[in-house]
Amino acid sequence: MNAVERVEHYAYQTEVEAPPIIPDNRPPPGWPTSGAIKIEELQMRYAPDLPLVLDGISLEIKDKEKIGVVGRTGSGKSSLMQALFRMVEPASGKITISGLDASALGLEDLRSGLAIIPQDPVLFSGTVRTNLDPFGKYQDADLWDALARAGLKEKVTDMEDGLDGKIQEGGENLSVGQRQLLCLSRAMLKKPRIIVMDEATASVDYETDAVIQRSLREDFKDATILTIAHRLNTIIDYDRVLVLDGGRIAELGTPAELLALEDGKFRAMVEQTGATNSDMLKNIADHA
Repeated sequence: MNAVERVEHYAYQTEVEAPPIIPDNRPPPGWPTSGAIKIEELQMRYAPDLPLVLDGISLEIKDKEKIGVVGRTGSGKSSLMQALFRMVEPASGKITISGLDASALGLEDLRSGLAIIPQDPVLFSGTVRTNLDPFGKYQDADLWDALARAGLKEKVTDMEDGLDGKIQEGGENLSVGQRQLLCLSRAMLKKPRIIVMDEATASVDYETDAVIQRSLREDFKDATILTIAHRLNTIIDYDRVLVLDGGRIAELGTPAELLALEDGKFRAMVEQTGATNSDMLKNIADHA
């Protein structure tokens, strides 16, 4: 009976994702042509009987704008990114990406228009080539160029079969930093207009972090970037910082504006990094 109950649960009670393609509502070729995002009164919960994890989020992000997203654990940072990719469907509200309602698109069309570098690098058993370009869309020269810009060309050149060198499941034969840089190379190939960094530098060393930050400023300078920040140093020179608290927007403004708030949440977070680092961050924000 337990087995029957499990089958019934998965067959009839588990929600099914939206279709990958909606033939009558496909985005035009090359979408998104802009990195502009508009979020209107967004509410989201993980199950109908659970409380809201996002409660009335409204925000306009301009094309090419760099937004840092910060907040305590459970503030709604990752939930906001899940809503953007429709990993969880909103309870209400609307997200518009480059002029199109995200909820009206098929999931494949929506997600292929965005890029993400997650906190935990996602790599598959196969080769460097299949991890970078699983659908065979790019030339070898493009793959090598992306690897070079991510600082991985020498590593892959030294592998026995180069681009066809073996990658173990989860990238176990690579260091944590190399796995993250391989994910960065994958994002470079897409040349995305919108890229999400979900605490992507939380587990890497400062050298790898520096490579990623340089790439964001050079290779993705024409993209809209949303970064969930683990290290405040990485977003202190961004255009704006979004501070979430309890699923709501607590503060939103340039780093310098938020640091000027006497009892501001962002200011408190910066000061908690220590006097020396805090002074450095404030100086960078003032001159950004």
